[in-house]
Amino acid sequence: MTQTPDLHTHSTASDGTLTPDALIRRAARAGVEVIALTDHDTTAGWAEAEAAAHELGIRLIAGVEISVSWRGRTLHILGLNLDPREPQLCAGLSELVDYRDWRAEEIGRRLAKQGIPGAYEGAKTFSNGRLIGRTHFARYLVAQGHARDLRDVFNRFLVSGKPGHVSGEWTSLESATRWIRGAGGRAVIAHPARYKLTRSRLLTLIGEFRECGGVGLEVVSGSHGRDEVLTFGALTRELGLYASAGSDFHGPDNPWFDLGRLPALPAGCVPIWEHWHPPLAEDADRARTRRLARA
Repeated sequence: MTQTPDLHTHSTASDGTLTPDALIRRAARAGVEVIALTDHDTTAGWAEAEAAAHELGIRLIAGVEISVSWRGRTLHILGLNLDPREPQLCAGLSELVDYRDWRAEEIGRRLAKQGIPGAYEGAKTFSNGRLIGRTHFARYLVAQGHARDLRDVFNRFLVSGKPGHVSGEWTSLESATRWIRGAGGRAVIAHPARYKLTRSRLLTLIGEFRECGGVGLEVVSGSHGRDEVLTFGALTRELGLYASAGSDFHGPDNPWFDLGRLPALPAGCVPIWEHWHPPLAEDADRARTRRLARA
């Protein structure tokens, strides 16, 4: 296996724009050999993605991106190579989905008070009736002409201090890592540069994360520039963490990396997938052989 695995993607099971089946088919066309489906707070897309991956000869990694509240901030923790049907994980994610449902209704109520009625119903249409996130509100508001693009929506309506903002009350760092470990997976801090933490604060987060059983840091990320990739790569070497890589792909209009275009991890990083069983390289080779046999 020579291609960097893409261990961070989203489908319509959360806030992506492609169905799990369509996501895997796009990945296959892009030459992706190993991909993780990591929808926000749900593994509902796993079965559909698994069927497509088996058909196309792609190694699919079961994953999830769990929303966490930590010292007044919302963070995201990736769970990789886990059992998506493990009862404790499913129960915890179910509670987060219930909270997301309430939050979506509350965002709709707050936007209505600002003269934008019907936002909840509009966001629901963009979610295909599944989990409703802020990105669905953003897409609806752009479609209705209330903002230029998704970034403009967030800046004007959905971030702290703006009319549609609802503070997140997610699970704890300890709970998220416990669910992941209980499901046989490995916990990784997603896109750390997006949290804009000072080095001291980041080291505090990583220290608590490791105490809870977390083991990795997303080094290559769709939202990381070259300098940030090098910085976080060096940090994994310094602290003895595994390094992960993912596009954070949400759809063809994704502003960051497309599928199949991830750069390699910096030299000296220990990949999160290095000691998975079966070994990822061997499994990817078998998947490649199946694809060629079907061609």
